[in-house]
Amino acid sequence: MAPGAALLPTQSWICGEPHRIIHTVSEFELRPTTHADAERLLALYRTVAATPNSGLARQCDEITRDYVEAFLPQRDTDCVSIGAFLGRTLAGEIHATRMQPRQFNHVLTDLTIAVDPGMQGRGVGARMFGALFQAAAGFDPPVTRVELVARTGNTAAIRLYERLGFRAEGRFHARVHLPDGTIEDDIPMAKLLGTLP
Repeated sequence: MAPGAALLPTQSWICGEPHRIIHTVSEFELRPTTHADAERLLALYRTVAATPNSGLARQCDEITRDYVEAFLPQRDTDCVSIGAFLGRTLAGEIHATRMQPRQFNHVLTDLTIAVDPGMQGRGVGARMFGALFQAAAGFDPPVTRVELVARTGNTAAIRLYERLGFRAEGRFHARVHLPDGTIEDDIPMAKLLGTLP
């Protein structure tokens, strides 16, 4: 791409174009993650998982290199993984996958977001969601529904998701068993994007 050339909304985050910097907001560079980012992603997820009440479903010992490699985009998959970088530091990451079989191709699911505890409260999460929504529009066919699940004790995240347009769609009672023995419900949430197919 020529320097200074405008980037069309569909020139995107989709897996085959990891070299493009799609969106820079404030001091954070938002771009697709690649396998070259695996060690930074592993460190980020372990740091977040070690933080009390992090909201991640996985505990520190469950965050492995294999886990990270599994969500990194492949050229032939319908997935998206976006990192928020501050220089070489990974401040956060969000990823999701197009749901299968084909009747669900309009759905992006299995969404996970992690923001470094030292970077929280700076709009990193909201910015990554904006980039995710932009990426979803670039899929062919386009994604028109984004799903996530949040446990009831993760109230700050639920408020963010609601501000971003997600709506609760039910409740999984007593689904989450936390390390301290607490049992919480999970709240499935979804956001509709654009016009349904």
